[in-house]
Amino acid sequence: MKRFLILQLRPEADASDAEYAAFLEKSGLEAARTHRIRLEREALPDALDPTDYAGIIVGGGPGCVSDTPDEKSDEHARIEDAVMSLMPRVTQDDIPFLGCCYGIGILGKHLGGVVGKGRYGEPVGTADCTLTDAGHADPLLAGLPARFDAFVGHKEALEELPAGCVHLIAAPSCPYQMVRYGSNIYATQFHPEADERVFEDRIRIYKHHGYFPPETAADLIAMCRAADVHAPQQILRNFVQRYS
Repeated sequence: MKRFLILQLRPEADASDAEYAAFLEKSGLEAARTHRIRLEREALPDALDPTDYAGIIVGGGPGCVSDTPDEKSDEHARIEDAVMSLMPRVTQDDIPFLGCCYGIGILGKHLGGVVGKGRYGEPVGTADCTLTDAGHADPLLAGLPARFDAFVGHKEALEELPAGCVHLIAAPSCPYQMVRYGSNIYATQFHPEADERVFEDRIRIYKHHGYFPPETAADLIAMCRAADVHAPQQILRNFVQRYS
């Protein structure tokens, strides 16, 4: 049975480990069925073949693909190059792919779409997500309600739908919350792995990393505890069940 490749980008070990644990918990995967690579500290193996895996999951991270080369640290540039190096093969062979937050920027950039910071960045909080007509018909969204909340927090966003992409989930705060390319390539702007506990931990970890004013952390944690965010994790379960 093929494993799932999980690519992570977070330089903070506690955030990376918590994200990986959330991917396992929400998807139903066992660690033995994954090949985890932390791109901030290791390179992709030279012989890595995306078709050797049941599917690829890309986590979130601090980089922005819309940054100019001089705005990107060496680490961010290297991580972006590593993920981008897989995308020609992924899109050519329609390899199962699920990009979470950062992944929608990667897919959008690879497809020549517009990714930027000028219109649809969302502060740390929840997005009011709605399935489109195409979303209602997509097998990866089976079992999701027509409307649900999801945790978000990002500086850049997909600003126009790239050619060949299908719009699956929308929100007033940022229209392109989930898209599909081909039959098997998906990306979300929200974090499907994040429930209130996961996001509360993430707020504590990133309190002094510039994502939000540190003095607002307590209010953001209270927001997490009051939120009802469970539907998005169905996407991870469906992804693993569909491609196992």
